[in-house]
Amino acid sequence: MKLSDKIRYLREVEGNLRGLNRAMTQQELVRAIQAESNGKAISQSYLSQIESGARPHLTNTTRLLLAKFFKVHPGYLVDDPEGYHAELLSDLRTAEDKLDLWLIAGAERFRRDADLCQALLTLANHDDSRRCLLLLEAVLKTPSLVDRLFQVLKPETITAQPTQPARKKLAKPRSK
Repeated sequence: MKLSDKIRYLREVEGNLRGLNRAMTQQELVRAIQAESNGKAISQSYLSQIESGARPHLTNTTRLLLAKFFKVHPGYLVDDPEGYHAELLSDLRTAEDKLDLWLIAGAERFRRDADLCQALLTLANHDDSRRCLLLLEAVLKTPSLVDRLFQVLKPETITAQPTQPARKKLAKPRSK
């Protein structure tokens, strides 16, 4: 994982921990660091350069400031070597962590669609997001269950939704 991805991920986590239900903006992060770090600061433009990859390395002072703020080890705030995996967990937990990171990245990618972004974050924050996706598959395989569940759980979206588009047919992944 690249440093830029780690910073974006930490902003996402910090925003959710602070009850924002979204990633902290770069400016919110800058203000929070200044308020909680006895006046020490980082500029929004510097943070933007880090996240864009234009500045691939941090100064030691900035690394320590960010590590203290996010409560992570300073060694976390570097690019991981190619093929590096920190997990010494079971394969299932590793898959769950990767799935959650993928969902968070997807939420960031679709941040302009507030409903979809929130749905992906809610799924990523669930203790067993893998099981939730397997349940969603079962729901989708049951004809008309999606419409019935929407009528019960989200009746306000029924009138706002256009008619259903034709179903997509995707190739099934090959088993290994």
